Amino acid sequence: MLKKNNILICLFALIISFILLSLFVAHHPVPAIDLKISLFIQKYHSDLMDKVMLAISFFGELPFSLLMVVVVAAIFYFFKFKREAYFITSILLSGLIILGIKNIIDRPRPTEFYVRLVEINRFQSFPSGHVLSYVLFFGFMIVLMRTLKTIPKMTRNIVTYISAFYMATIAFSRIYLGAHWFTDTLGGFILGLICLFPLCYFYFKKKRE
Repeated sequence: MLKKNNILICLFALIISFILLSLFVAHHPVPAIDLKISLFIQKYHSDLMDKVMLAISFFGELPFSLLMVVVVAAIFYFFKFKREAYFITSILLSGLIILGIKNIIDRPRPTEFYVRLVEINRFQSFPSGHVLSYVLFFGFMIVLMRTLKTIPKMTRNIVTYISAFYMATIAFSRIYLGAHWFTDTLGGFILGLICLFPLCYFYFKKKRE
């Protein structure tokens, strides 16, 4: 019971934090802290670094983000992990959440007036859809790799390390590319964790039943 209460408290704290952050960026489209962080991260750049950062962000671009989820779900389904495949597929619903919030907050993207733009994007800036989708998808991959002991240990370790790498680098990548402000990536990270909570909750709930 104590553990469940702690989880609920964490979820509530994340939701409140996201709401407060959303209100902040809605009233301060270009905070000084965002500009300072972007300029610091972009201070040292090169063609090679541009390519590396674009590669890190690759799986968050449409339609590749959709294909990644569908392909991975198909692999799990093929190897008889049907429940896991269905839950992985449900991650696609996060696209509706991110689009809805982006339209509500309606924060403009960083412009060349402020930062160096390596990547041009269509949708609004807050929160970062890349960061949300990476935290949700790769975070769930880590959960599955820690749960499914029938998968070879080496495979589980490789998937875990790759997932952790993408989760750890995506925010830096988005800021470096000039696609997002720091607060966009922070919002995406928080919202990704918020979405990961119910996904894991229902996965383990049905597994116990």
